[in-house]
Amino acid sequence: MNENNPLVCVIDDESVSRESLSFLLRSAGRAVRAFSSAQEYLTNPPVEPPGCLVVDVQLPGISGLDLQQELARSDAQIPIIFVTGHGDIPTSVRAMKAGAIEFLTKPINDEYLLRAIDQAINLDHQVGRSKIQSTPKPPYPEDDRRCEIAFPGIVGRGTTLRRLLQQVNIVAPNDSTVLILGETGTGKELIARAVHERSRRRGKPLVRVNCGSIPRELFESEFFGHTKGAFTGAIKDRLGRFEAAEGGTLFLDEIGEIPLQLQSKLLRVLQDKSYERVGEDRTRYADVRIIAATNRDLKKEVAEGRFREDLYYRLNVFQLRVAPLRERPEDIPLLAMHFVESLAEELGCPKPRLTQAGIKALLSYDWPGNIRELRNAIERAVILAQGGVLDFDVPAFGSSADPPSFVPSAVGETEPGYLTDVEIRLREHQNLFAVLQKAGWKVKGAGGAAELLGVSPTTLFARMQKIGLKRPASSHRPEAYRPAAVG
Repeated sequence: MNENNPLVCVIDDESVSRESLSFLLRSAGRAVRAFSSAQEYLTNPPVEPPGCLVVDVQLPGISGLDLQQELARSDAQIPIIFVTGHGDIPTSVRAMKAGAIEFLTKPINDEYLLRAIDQAINLDHQVGRSKIQSTPKPPYPEDDRRCEIAFPGIVGRGTTLRRLLQQVNIVAPNDSTVLILGETGTGKELIARAVHERSRRRGKPLVRVNCGSIPRELFESEFFGHTKGAFTGAIKDRLGRFEAAEGGTLFLDEIGEIPLQLQSKLLRVLQDKSYERVGEDRTRYADVRIIAATNRDLKKEVAEGRFREDLYYRLNVFQLRVAPLRERPEDIPLLAMHFVESLAEELGCPKPRLTQAGIKALLSYDWPGNIRELRNAIERAVILAQGGVLDFDVPAFGSSADPPSFVPSAVGETEPGYLTDVEIRLREHQNLFAVLQKAGWKVKGAGGAAELLGVSPTTLFARMQKIGLKRPASSHRPEAYRPAAVG
């Protein structure tokens, strides 16, 4: 495959559409090969893997989504852009979750398609082919759609996430208690749902309890239920969470927040699978699977006397650790594309453009708030973009919003160099001139200097005006940079 001009394969059963897309791509300088069906592509593929596939969803025989799954099973790591005449949102969501780069509806805007192809190929080069892989195949026979149901909302193809999902596949089929550990915002509830959806209990309820939000005096009623008249305000019988989850899964979120005095009540039902409603003598039995989650270090909590050791060991049968986002940066571009797509739809905003400069900005930050913080940042950017280029307001220095402090050198050490104000301004002249030369003095649009710098065109125009930078009369000829006088 020519790394400078990767092959783009068009797969569409409509000859007019196939020929027009091929003509458009060749006119844009792309190497193109067209196929009339997914079967034709699979039986006669290119010798070298293409840089991108442009695939119609509604294909005869093997559909576009079927082709995507077939390529994933064979470990073919090719970015896919889906096109369709059917603006089907559920299909779009399924495609994006399964790893599609883009989903466009016909009639397709030529410029937008070309930008999407450039983005798919460039992103493929940036994150590496090894990062765009399929969700691990279940260890037991399942319908292909089961993968989508089993991992709702889980986006990413990195090694860390794949390893976690493989562990989910291992533990889910049995009824072992699972303890999910991870920082706030990492998606522990999504992992709990994945375990439930892979289990034999998937047809029964998954009931979530936020243990940190239950008032002390209502703890027993919340978990075990109560009878009418059991206490003031108990005007009717009420089911508890254990009874509501009967036959299914009970997800105890923020388990580390339960007060020490109440932990023994929970321990009893976990040990004996039995409980009584408040105000009732009848013993009931709980057929539920327990999944617990916490962002606390429970071993430390036990050592410091804030969490019962016997309850800890009762919960910690099979442990799943959800890695923070800073440990899986390879998933950030895929998460960003997913959130841009879903938030634009959810907010009713024009879909903005995610550029390479935007991805680099997201990759430069440690995201202490994890996926939740990333989603919030993208939501702000989608609202402000108004369908244009996404500009992310993230801290410029690592995981802290504050710039790094500079400590004076010790005696005998070489002091750090510095620039005068005039030298700084000269550097700014040179940098702006260099990026404008690279962009052919194009400021706005795809490949423009503003996009390369990761700023808005108005900001770049203002900077050019401030320092008096103008396009030389013969800028198409290479020449030494001669800045205006800097005073």
